[in-house]
Amino acid sequence: MLARTLSATPWGIDAQTVTVEVDVHWGQLPSVQIVGLADAAVKESRERVRRAIRNAGFDLPARVVVVNLAPADLRKEGNHLDLAIALGLLVAYGHLPPEVLEGRLFCGELGLDGTVRSVRGGLALADLAARLGVREILLPTETAAEAAALGLVPVIGVDTLAEAIGHVLGSHPREPSAPGQPRDEEPGSLDLADVKGQEVAKRALEVAAAGGHNVLFVGPPGSGKTLLARRLPGILPPLGRSEAIAVTKIHSLGAERGPGGLIHRRPFRCPHASVSTAALIGGGSVPRPGEVSLAHHGVLFLDELPEFRRDTLEALRQPLEDGEVTVVRTRARLRFPSRFTLVAAMNPCPCGHLGDARHPCRCPPNLIERYRSRISGPLLDRIDLHVEVPAVGLAELRQGTGVTTALVAARVARARELQLQRYGPEAPTPTNAGLDSAGLRRHVTVDTAAQALLDRAYERLGLSLRALDRVLKVARTLADLAEAPVVTATHLAEAIQYRSLDRRSQP
Repeated sequence: MLARTLSATPWGIDAQTVTVEVDVHWGQLPSVQIVGLADAAVKESRERVRRAIRNAGFDLPARVVVVNLAPADLRKEGNHLDLAIALGLLVAYGHLPPEVLEGRLFCGELGLDGTVRSVRGGLALADLAARLGVREILLPTETAAEAAALGLVPVIGVDTLAEAIGHVLGSHPREPSAPGQPRDEEPGSLDLADVKGQEVAKRALEVAAAGGHNVLFVGPPGSGKTLLARRLPGILPPLGRSEAIAVTKIHSLGAERGPGGLIHRRPFRCPHASVSTAALIGGGSVPRPGEVSLAHHGVLFLDELPEFRRDTLEALRQPLEDGEVTVVRTRARLRFPSRFTLVAAMNPCPCGHLGDARHPCRCPPNLIERYRSRISGPLLDRIDLHVEVPAVGLAELRQGTGVTTALVAARVARARELQLQRYGPEAPTPTNAGLDSAGLRRHVTVDTAAQALLDRAYERLGLSLRALDRVLKVARTLADLAEAPVVTATHLAEAIQYRSLDRRSQP
């Protein structure tokens, strides 16, 4: 007898449909074959599924069993197909009527005792089920809570194979799962007011949040670079629903643990300097999202920037420029979104005390030059704000509370509203940082004095054309914070001050 049902397998940050066909017939040599470009984990499901079915109280006589996973040219990976294969076998053996499989999608890993274990990508599976128009999707209970957050298709959570059978037969129907709550979100208790001094750096952080700009903090150890970086997510606008769905999809398929529900806070990722290129950018033998994609719509913080491998840093160029990472394999071309705000931090020299009046620097000039050269010019060009963060003096430490996160977040939200009105909701990135050259000419108007200042800066600082565009984008953000329709010389002068490494490179 032939049985057919629907399941799915992860594909990048989405899921692809897999039609599970099970044929059972008599033969001289009983066997179970799984065909359809399945990896080792899928092929091992033969034993898991048979033991789970028998421990659920069903007998499977020795027959020739062929399980086909279509389409045949799509590689099937992971543990998502066990539940669909088990129910297909039960129908093919005649234990269940064929109509119980119609209009349903099944995903889940089976234990030998018949338990249904969680799988990755609940939100992506629910999105696929909604696009296919199925009437419901059966998932492990933990995964179902995450998938239910989409709200487009009924999601039935089951803990055992017996519960799944009881539901599809209608003897013990189960209610659709309620949306779960994300388990790993930190409370928003990091306030900008806790950072003493560093008014210039705080202002730069506000500009970065308002326009979506990348920022590099340069200063001695203990000056507050990490404190500043960790407070950036709090002043960014909250995630919209479409952004939250995109972020949750990525974390569901790429993080070590699924989020458990719809993520509402902007992600903050802080990989160690020893991170590999594949872990940072994405890829691997089984392509998975890297840190740049896990930071999508959030913040990627790279502390001690020169300590990262040179090839790893250079691989950041594509996600910084295009907002996505393309991973090419023999049978696949996958795209992982990676629109994030980069916050990087570095010391001014190997010892960290260059320019610090309290701790003299003893690094020779050639060592300082070699240290800074670990960060290439093209990568620096893609960072809009270069900000010096000096050591904090005793008087600044004794000062009272400064500007709060709530106050800065309100100004940032207003600047973002102006950009949304200017570029429209259909723009890929409705922020100043996302403007291309044509967008700069169309949307950024400078007055006469500002244009003259820009020309002088271009000649004296030796800015590249990309750096010149970055200055204009930052100036436009400063004008938005001031709610000014035209970029003036005041806005442009402040934007130029945020190119400290360009100035430092001049004789």
